[in-house]
Amino acid sequence: MTYQTLEWDVDEDGIATLTLSRPDALNAFDLVMARELLQVFTTDAHDDAVRAVVVTGSGRAFCAGMDLSAEGNVFGLDESLDPTPESLREHFEDPAYADGVRDTGGKVTLAIHALPKPVIAAINGAAVGIGATMTLAMDIRLASTTARIGFVFGRLGIVPEAASSWFLPRVVGVQQALEWVYSADILTAQDALAGRLVRSVHEPEELLPAALELARSFVVDRSPVALGLAKQLIYGNGAADHPLEAHLSDSLAMWHTSVGDGKEGVAAFKEKRTPRFTGKASDLPRIFPA
Repeated sequence: MTYQTLEWDVDEDGIATLTLSRPDALNAFDLVMARELLQVFTTDAHDDAVRAVVVTGSGRAFCAGMDLSAEGNVFGLDESLDPTPESLREHFEDPAYADGVRDTGGKVTLAIHALPKPVIAAINGAAVGIGATMTLAMDIRLASTTARIGFVFGRLGIVPEAASSWFLPRVVGVQQALEWVYSADILTAQDALAGRLVRSVHEPEELLPAALELARSFVVDRSPVALGLAKQLIYGNGAADHPLEAHLSDSLAMWHTSVGDGKEGVAAFKEKRTPRFTGKASDLPRIFPA
């Protein structure tokens, strides 16, 4: 598929590089980019040929936040509606509410979160507003020394979006999340590293190769099914009320993998050879209640 705001490339190991590509606008997020990111993370990235996704930006920015040059409501929301908590839940899938009330960035981050494959952010420059919060739904973040990250919503009189009130405290803790949101300051790469928002900091020319190599180390000679289930278990059980919940879901995951790719993995280990896994991320067994 051809995109207006994105570049999508998949290498021979199944590592997809997704590049936000509006460099003249510092890759600012607009409604076209939102639709195209949804297409990638609900369709393209689910192709079994794709094993992992690395997300970066074209030019000197990762994503400078929402494009504020649009006419009318710049967030694409319908100001004629008067939604309530009850009406939003009742009409969640109705087009009027899905398009006119639901946060655009949140639809993107929910799609990223649902992908049963590793997603890595290579933050190469400015990542502000949605440019910062979209990375929170990604599993791991690496940053360039030139990266600048800001949860700047308070400066605009709006709130953290893209489900970041769920993701950010889980990544950095409640106290750090609140400090960054309250202050709305721009963080350096070292600030983000000290706050455990990013895994590592790299020189600009080394960032993308490091992210790609990390992604490759996750997926080469690994079972797509085991990876997908592990991602579900970590996210699904991280806030469970009791370890029994983890026991129930990982029991099901262990059962399914033991009769699937696990047999090949054990055989390859015993025979001291490279495993040949046949399971597909598109065919994960269900391990949590519907």
